[in-house]
Amino acid sequence: MITIADIEAARKRIAPHIRQTPNMRVGQTRERFAPAQHVTLKLECLQAAGSFKARGAMNRVLGIEGKPPKAGLVTASGGNHGLAVARTAYVAGLPAMVFLPRTVSPEKVEKLKGWKANIEIVGHVFDHANAAAMDYSGKTGATYVHPFADPLVVAGQGTLGLDILDETPEVDTILVAIGGGGLIAGLATAVKAKNKNVRVIGIQATGAPSMKASVEAGHVVTLPEITTRVATLAARRTDERVFDLVRQNVDGIVLV
Repeated sequence: MITIADIEAARKRIAPHIRQTPNMRVGQTRERFAPAQHVTLKLECLQAAGSFKARGAMNRVLGIEGKPPKAGLVTASGGNHGLAVARTAYVAGLPAMVFLPRTVSPEKVEKLKGWKANIEIVGHVFDHANAAAMDYSGKTGATYVHPFADPLVVAGQGTLGLDILDETPEVDTILVAIGGGGLIAGLATAVKAKNKNVRVIGIQATGAPSMKASVEAGHVVTLPEITTRVATLAARRTDERVFDLVRQNVDGIVLV
């Protein structure tokens, strides 16, 4: 799907449009942490649009061959991905259409409007909104930006791994949250290409263990239901290409 060359190219491509977020060393807060161990947080919450998703969305648009379509960008998301796509479209001078399920919070709607995104509420769950987004893309020619099943998006997310290695070269283990798997797939690919001794561990919600279940089964599985309250980490199914990268480069997955 992607290689370290793709991630390094993405890093150069998106550099003018994203922030170099800070690291914060966490003090010893629990007895079970030995004094010699150090925990560092990578504060992507301070990234443009509020999350690492800005990396993948920006790389997706800048990686389009030729001129981006006049119809702009379209996606389905009530979370950080939608905000990242809206912000990317705004920066690129393109229109953005974001389809949302009825369960989306009013706060998220207002944030999307702040980036001048066009919004349409469709259905009660993400799947309904996503189907509408794909239909819109087919009818208008707008570029559909998937939250994780896209090589350019994954390569963009992988730039976070390069930043971590550069900024904290002493790191020995990186813990990464998993929803659909785009972040950990890109990050682990970057990290293992640079230093195979660094462990990459995925953290996934017990109520949405799609990646862990897939790794244990040896193939991509679709969960019958999602029970976690963490909606932005609730993917019933990952992508085949993302799964392959995770299986090749991730050292383990822990459910919480």
